[in-house]
Amino acid sequence: MDYLPLIILAGSVALLMYGMKVMSEGLQKMAGSKLRQVLAKMTTNRFTGLLTGAFITTSIQSSTATTVMTVSFVSAGLLTLTQAISVIMGANIGTTATAWIMVLGGSGNYMQYVVYAAIVFAIACIYSNKRRNLGEFVMGLALLLLGLTTLSANAKGMHLDQNQAVQDFFGKMSSMGYGSYLLFLVIGGLLTCSVQSSAAIMAITMTLCSAGVLDIYMGIALVMGENIGTTVTSNVVALSASTQARRAAMAHMVFNVFGVIWVFSIFPYFVDLVCWMVGCDPHAEISDKSILTVVLAAFHTSFNICNVLILIWFIKPLEKLVCRIIKPKANPEEDEARLTYIGGGILSTSELSILEAKKEVNVFAARCHKMLGFIPALLKMEKDEDFNKLFSRIEKYENITDNMEVQIADYLNKVSEGRLSAEGKSEIQHMMKQVSELESIGDSCYNLARTVRRKREKSPEEDFTEKQYEHLFNMLKLADQSIEQMKVIVQSDEVNPVDLNKSQNIEMEINNYRKLLKNQNVDDINKKLYDYQMGVYYMDMISECEKLGDYVMNVIECATIYKR
Repeated sequence: MDYLPLIILAGSVALLMYGMKVMSEGLQKMAGSKLRQVLAKMTTNRFTGLLTGAFITTSIQSSTATTVMTVSFVSAGLLTLTQAISVIMGANIGTTATAWIMVLGGSGNYMQYVVYAAIVFAIACIYSNKRRNLGEFVMGLALLLLGLTTLSANAKGMHLDQNQAVQDFFGKMSSMGYGSYLLFLVIGGLLTCSVQSSAAIMAITMTLCSAGVLDIYMGIALVMGENIGTTVTSNVVALSASTQARRAAMAHMVFNVFGVIWVFSIFPYFVDLVCWMVGCDPHAEISDKSILTVVLAAFHTSFNICNVLILIWFIKPLEKLVCRIIKPKANPEEDEARLTYIGGGILSTSELSILEAKKEVNVFAARCHKMLGFIPALLKMEKDEDFNKLFSRIEKYENITDNMEVQIADYLNKVSEGRLSAEGKSEIQHMMKQVSELESIGDSCYNLARTVRRKREKSPEEDFTEKQYEHLFNMLKLADQSIEQMKVIVQSDEVNPVDLNKSQNIEMEINNYRKLLKNQNVDDINKKLYDYQMGVYYMDMISECEKLGDYVMNVIECATIYKR
């Protein structure tokens, strides 16, 4: 048996998948931060969300990337579940562009000339620094088309339509009426789950249909299965995410499953309608089998558009349904122990992965701020039981900040290994510094709590004076203001000079206040207003607040450098 055709088949599919990846990354690098800004400000209503999802997916040729990003935004609270559903619907329409690229790329012998000319042009651009991203995009497109043409030529060379064993196999599989449709639907879903690429399965389906081996009805059943199989990725990503994120991923699956159910109920009639639109009679002998690839692409587009036209008016009921399917967790605070945006591994698109990391840094800053907010309450806590409970919570947050630093840094390291623009590489370097400084802020908050506990355990009979408490609360208030301003700067797309000056003024105020209190502390001890040990606890907390202010300014400095 000659295994060469099978090796060429596998190689051409792999080439197609790799070409799709390179093309998508090249497009994103050309778009740069603009594309990420569009994704960050996705939608205002269901229709703009629909258009945004369709536009982004068509641009980057990856509905998986769009859906995973949407799930992340829902997890972080940037998108409501209602908004996310409309974006996911748009992504389903946008992904149909891939099939049309395959139709155009897999037809005609002239395509080989186009492919090799494109490769020459891409190589020239890649070696030119100014057009490197354009070269990568063209190279990805060329490899995708080369994989398609090789796949098509290999299928013709195998003469599958003349192979009796193949004919008998597909003939037997296709002789069960609706049972055959259901069987091929399941096969399409399983294959897509296995290879995690609906584009690859679509290409194989087109090849089998154009070779005259696979009946158009069975081919379309495979395409329907692909629509369900492709939803698995976002659901796997959402397993480690928040309840709302899992609901968004489930909405994607419910949307596609609903479409498959209603189309499957009128399957022969819907397929005949699509064939009529294309100008093809599925019940007659078709001399040019290549038209079946057009039928498959037309069905894929019609299926998703019709499904959107039906469900766009029922987003609220769909939201209620997925909320019933995915119940909230018993303890909402469990979500704080995991990353909000990151959790599903690296997206196939490194530029988009930077956005996930940036938003995760924002969440990191918010958790540090929340951690500092526990300290004033801890200072005034009277009952030991309440004190221990709150201290344990602060300790838990300290562990969370340690884990966040490691996980975000690991994620950024992996993202940096992908294809990135110069701007993206610079952002990653400064985000690495930011997460290190944020972890130090978490350590400072924990050190403050430990000092309070140490005072409580070793000097239970003594306490700070009213003046000391007043000064401590004033310093904590300044530290709180500094983190609040840090969050404003970190979360904004551009640096506002007014916000930056405000942060610098707060930092100067903290430093000056510490110097004042340090000198006053010496005088108060000499005046016997409190003993030396109580002065040590007091100044430990004041000094820790000053250190915290320094870490805050380091975070701000990193943010302002890559935003200029």
